[in-house]
Amino acid sequence: MNTEHDWTTTPITADILRGFLDLEPTAHGLLPHRLPAPARRQIPDEQLTLAEAQPSGVRLAFRTRATVVELDTLPTKRAYRGFPAPADGVYDLLVDGSLAGQATVSGGNVHMITDMTTQTFELQEGPVGTARFSDLPARDKDVEIWLPHTEITELIALRTNAPVEPPHDSGRRVWLHHGSSISHGSNAAHPTGIWPALAASAGGVDLINLGFGGSALLDPFTARAMRDTSADLISLKIGINIVNRDVMRLRAFGPAVHGFLDTLRDGHPTTPLLVVSPTWCPVQEDTPGPLMPDLADGTLKFKATGDPAERAAGRLTLTVIREELARIVARRMAEDPNLHYLDGRDLYGPTDYAEFPLPDEVHPDAAGHRRIGENFARLAFGHDGPFATGAA
Repeated sequence: MNTEHDWTTTPITADILRGFLDLEPTAHGLLPHRLPAPARRQIPDEQLTLAEAQPSGVRLAFRTRATVVELDTLPTKRAYRGFPAPADGVYDLLVDGSLAGQATVSGGNVHMITDMTTQTFELQEGPVGTARFSDLPARDKDVEIWLPHTEITELIALRTNAPVEPPHDSGRRVWLHHGSSISHGSNAAHPTGIWPALAASAGGVDLINLGFGGSALLDPFTARAMRDTSADLISLKIGINIVNRDVMRLRAFGPAVHGFLDTLRDGHPTTPLLVVSPTWCPVQEDTPGPLMPDLADGTLKFKATGDPAERAAGRLTLTVIREELARIVARRMAEDPNLHYLDGRDLYGPTDYAEFPLPDEVHPDAAGHRRIGENFARLAFGHDGPFATGAA
């Protein structure tokens, strides 16, 4: 075994990356994206532009005997003016599927949001840093480095004290998932602690996570990106962003769901496809959006500001969304036996809320992510679940 100073530098290329849909060369290195370039050209707002570039579920994957690994990156961290700086994002290193180390990268750029309502921001530039992992087992092993799920991460250089090669084909099925900030991993403590990563680990599948904070809005370009992505299993968790951003009424929602599903089926006609309705969120169950920040008690929480009386005129709430999704899926299942429905309250419902409250009234904490991941693994990947082995 070489000493840690006998470095091998391995080019970071697509063959040692997983969970991305596109790689953009930058002045420093490579920036993984979770939407392809044609979709990015149609993004209408800064929120999705940021969210899709945050590498939730993106990881390096390789085989090596190295005992020391260093990854140089340029992070871009999101902060809010007037609030304490967020903690540095966590990098999780897995050895043969088990968490074996964690690191952070200080410095980097700061995306400073100056107005939470309009998402106006300033970019403060900073230096490249290094995530370092040592004392790894001195044997051939599969290594994964999961990037911080809410921190844009430009990949600069990979150094090890032994050669690196691409991983062997695991033979695992690929699970393609799309959802909101909860799927993105908001309030989770580290990247393999987001609920889709936990469920993927329990289900023995490879995750491509298209959870986009604030941006699961049935956008046609997202549907086309999913249509064109190879996958053995697909899930679509929709509804909460449509309510909390108040972007639709009931008349438009149903056809938009049908259109999204039609596009997915154009590329994946028989793939197991699971539609998941919103998890429990008391502030939006029966009150329409838009959702607004609430700082009344000195901490960041959210509240719905719509008028419940306007549900009769087509304003959407989580209750209305669940009813409509169940109706749409039930109707389509008659001609699509590989289409399935899961009520989000079975992943996180009122009893889960009582045990693991939502700290900001919208996003689960680390324990809430564990609960959702465990329930999804049981209901989707378990015996007789739509993603059970042999379902694809």
